[in-house]
Amino acid sequence: MSPMLIGIDVSLRSHHVQFMDGDGRSLASFSVPNDQTGADTLIHRMLDTASKEKVEHLHIGMEATSNLGWHLAHYLKNELQSYEPNVKSQVFVLNARKVARFKKGYDTLPKNDRIDAWVIADHLRFGRLPHEMKDIIQYEALQRLTRTRFHLMKNIKRDKTYFLNQVFLKFSGMRQDNPFSNTFGNTSLAVIQELEPDQIMAMSMQELIEFLQDKGKNRFENPEEIATYLKKIARSSYRLDKAMADPVNISLATTLSVIQHLESEVKKLDKEIAKIMKGIPETLSSVKGIGPVFAAGILAEIGGIDRFDNHADLAKYAGLVWSQNQSGEFEAEETSRMRTGNKYLRYYLVQAADSVRKHDTEYGSFYQKKYDEVPKHKHKRALVLSARKLVRLVFMLLKTNKMYTPPERRNR
Repeated sequence: MSPMLIGIDVSLRSHHVQFMDGDGRSLASFSVPNDQTGADTLIHRMLDTASKEKVEHLHIGMEATSNLGWHLAHYLKNELQSYEPNVKSQVFVLNARKVARFKKGYDTLPKNDRIDAWVIADHLRFGRLPHEMKDIIQYEALQRLTRTRFHLMKNIKRDKTYFLNQVFLKFSGMRQDNPFSNTFGNTSLAVIQELEPDQIMAMSMQELIEFLQDKGKNRFENPEEIATYLKKIARSSYRLDKAMADPVNISLATTLSVIQHLESEVKKLDKEIAKIMKGIPETLSSVKGIGPVFAAGILAEIGGIDRFDNHADLAKYAGLVWSQNQSGEFEAEETSRMRTGNKYLRYYLVQAADSVRKHDTEYGSFYQKKYDEVPKHKHKRALVLSARKLVRLVFMLLKTNKMYTPPERRNR
């Protein structure tokens, strides 16, 4: 017997619901408030309709729309069986992009909540559904922290780009060819914030060297070389109009303060993530370069590895797959990565791959090989391909629950 299909279009204040049978016939269409009372009303109406239609299976679908449907999905998952244990229910959280593409198959459908709920129910009817939602709360709790960290890191990256644009106004040479390995290191920031190009030119070589040694805490092996280069780029830099000097300096100081505050918040999150990870058995951190934060980011998005049949499925879920461009006898040599998948999982896999390749000879050699293959986008391409390689290892470690053996120890 076909299941009854329940499509739910979620929103902040209410949800529109569409009941449909296996033949596509509409059984009911209504709205409920987005609260626990509304969820109870929905459950009662689902069970009453299922009893009337003599249906024992319910397929419930909603889009992964922010967090607006989170409470409802988990409430339905946990409460339905206690209401009526003889009715089996499955909750599916659907990819909004896939639902939108499915809807394009209907040429004349308008855009409103009632129609969107109908489309979701019809999508359930056609099948090819993702795995049923699993209520693994420990991973979802971890996910709150790792996704917040992702959000902060993106903001830091954006603010650093903005900061560097301001640096060009004040000291163009420092933006074009910074003599320090880290633009946001203490000495580099001290030069940017405390000195103007004209001041650097006016300082004696000894004064500039003493400034660098003081800010760098005597860690520079050859401060004379850095001082000489600073004078060179100061000489060739643009001079900023005096009316712009204070606004640019204030902008730099404010932006830097925001960056430093966000970085301190990321450190707090990292400590909390590490604390939670101590209570979660896992083998990912046996790979040198994958610490508790990267392991947490990967685990939180994967949830249970049993959701995936093989590493290719996991790679597809992460969006680490490449499209094929083939027709007849022609097949393109260059293909682009498909712009789909879980962006959080992809981020943590790429970050982990960047760290692993610095510690593991196998991944380091693979990265270098891919780096040398192309003339442009070398690092980005090599890193993403290394992340795809890492997916195989992640899948194997989680599936077998075994520790990783590095290359140098395998043949002993």
